[in-house]
Amino acid sequence: MRISDIIRSKGKAVVTVPPDTDVRGLLAVLAENRIGAVVVSSDGSTIGGIVSERDIVRALAARGAAVLSEPVSAIMTSEVQTCVRGAHVDELAAAMTEGRFRHMPVVSDDGQLDGIVSIGDVVKIRITELEVERDSLSSYIRAAAT
Repeated sequence: MRISDIIRSKGKAVVTVPPDTDVRGLLAVLAENRIGAVVVSSDGSTIGGIVSERDIVRALAARGAAVLSEPVSAIMTSEVQTCVRGAHVDELAAAMTEGRFRHMPVVSDDGQLDGIVSIGDVVKIRITELEVERDSLSSYIRAAAT
């Protein structure tokens, strides 16, 4: 299965925030959208960084509540690993596991933001694949038994 299959089923919408958004505002965006990470983008199509709940927790632990007034650019991950629609889901899962992150932006051929995939999306696709495989094997066994 390819990343394009995930994007096709979930859509291309990506929640972004500008780099000067304060962390308090970021928390509101995360809560409002019920998501765990946002792409930091000055124009909604280029990727300046990514910031997740984990980034917020680490910053709070290191600098205290004052971090809530800081811009997200102070806590975001600047070197963002991305993937393209044609990549295989297994490659994405391996990269997420190795890099210990749960969200990866999808980019178009010209490097523009084209979606985002979470580890939850990967798990959902994998469960669907396993269910189809199970059903096929069950049908095969029933047919062979008759």
